[in-house]
Amino acid sequence: MRVVSLRRYPVKSMGGEALEAAELDLRGLRGDRWYAVSDEDARLASGKSSQRFRRRDQVFTYGARTTSADDVVVTGPAGAWLVGDPALDAELSQAVGAAVRVTPEVAVPHQDAGSVSVVGTATLDWWARKGIAADPRRLRVNIVVATHEPFVEDSWVGRALRMGSASLRVVEPIPRCRMVDIDQDGAVADGGWLKALTAERDGCVAVYADVLAPGVVRVGELVTLSAPSVAE
Repeated sequence: MRVVSLRRYPVKSMGGEALEAAELDLRGLRGDRWYAVSDEDARLASGKSSQRFRRRDQVFTYGARTTSADDVVVTGPAGAWLVGDPALDAELSQAVGAAVRVTPEVAVPHQDAGSVSVVGTATLDWWARKGIAADPRRLRVNIVVATHEPFVEDSWVGRALRMGSASLRVVEPIPRCRMVDIDQDGAVADGGWLKALTAERDGCVAVYADVLAPGVVRVGELVTLSAPSVAE
């Protein structure tokens, strides 16, 4: 297996950026989802509503990228702004119809659950054969790995993945919500993915992994998998 692509999302729920190399620390990809759009109740903009999140689909029309100076630039229909510019908060507040601002992570992680998300190419190809536009950007995954067997990622739970100088431990399959059926990050949501996932895969696709050993991962690098435990 090899790393096919790397993607980071500097601002949660906005479009992300393709990387040729990514630094992984114990939190995940460095800078991934470090910022989020937060309202006066400290709920984060998302494609769903819960105690932590508030559905604000307008945020999906924006994208974010990191500059060489580690600044984050947000682009949208009306222009581009640096994170920290009051004009960005004003723009987003007008777009969503409520007072919001872009805030860094403090005590509560911005990620939904796991530190890093991983999917295999064979899994994406399996869905594509069913007529679903299985663009990994619809899943907002961090790492795409070349695989030959659909859903083989599920068998990696509890095992270690080594890629580049970093090591990950696969934790669990990722449950999906309506976000997979929203146009986002340049990907058009052709085909009802969530309904198919619910019917055929218990609503899950791709896996979460935690970082065991920090390091750097590059596109094209070999990925190795630890042997199953005796219990498996």
